[in-house]
Amino acid sequence: MSIGLSQKQIGKRITELRKMKGLSQEDLARIVKLSRSSLAQIELGNRSVDVLELQKLSLVLEFSLDDFMSKDFPARKDVEVKDEKKAKKVEERISVPTLQVNKFKNVLLYILERCAGKPNVSETVLYKLLYFSDFNYYELYEEHLTGAKYRKLPYGPVPHKLDTIIGQMIEKGQLQRVKTDYHGYPQIRYLPLVKADLTELRASEKEVIDKVIDQMSDWSATSISDYSHKDLPWEVTDEGKDISYELAFYRELPYSVRVYNEENE
Repeated sequence: MSIGLSQKQIGKRITELRKMKGLSQEDLARIVKLSRSSLAQIELGNRSVDVLELQKLSLVLEFSLDDFMSKDFPARKDVEVKDEKKAKKVEERISVPTLQVNKFKNVLLYILERCAGKPNVSETVLYKLLYFSDFNYYELYEEHLTGAKYRKLPYGPVPHKLDTIIGQMIEKGQLQRVKTDYHGYPQIRYLPLVKADLTELRASEKEVIDKVIDQMSDWSATSISDYSHKDLPWEVTDEGKDISYELAFYRELPYSVRVYNEENE
């Protein structure tokens, strides 16, 4: 279908309209009888949308096809104020994670309690265990676990302020940094000197972390880095930029941890 817009532009407009209506991706997919994965690909600009699908979307999201196809499409003008307020809350929750320093420290300690004895768990592996714990929890519950922001760097996602937090924990005698040799390669590892305060972790949070540890903590730094590079949130983010938690909802197997109804209604 050619309407003078790129697939990326179409996807971006549909995403904006959906958010303005306060609809989740799953809600909209169900209403217009698309699989959630199809809608996700449309919003990402990786899949074209046909005329019939666009008509269905226009009815649900209440936009004019003529306006939608125009160069200067004013998405926000067609939405009631109450929807804007609702969408603003959704966007703030999704786009602006707030680091919970104490929670982050306890998640870090808990992971190290379970994994620090494994010779493969270096800084590189630790970063990935934190990343997948945070992003898997967000995909499952649409809430932040630690609220840490992650940046796309060449070796994989790295949490912001990690060096500062680890430095504080070392000063307080909560962690020890050690340099070791693993299969002929130097590596930095961290040993926990205190136990995590498990009262800081919900059962659901601990369950997600445990699953990540069980799946990945025996992997080598190379294996877990390669795996993280194929995770969609990291893959579609520009080098050096922050990775949006919202991208967790676009994952497909084996990365997706949430069971979606992929069949058309």
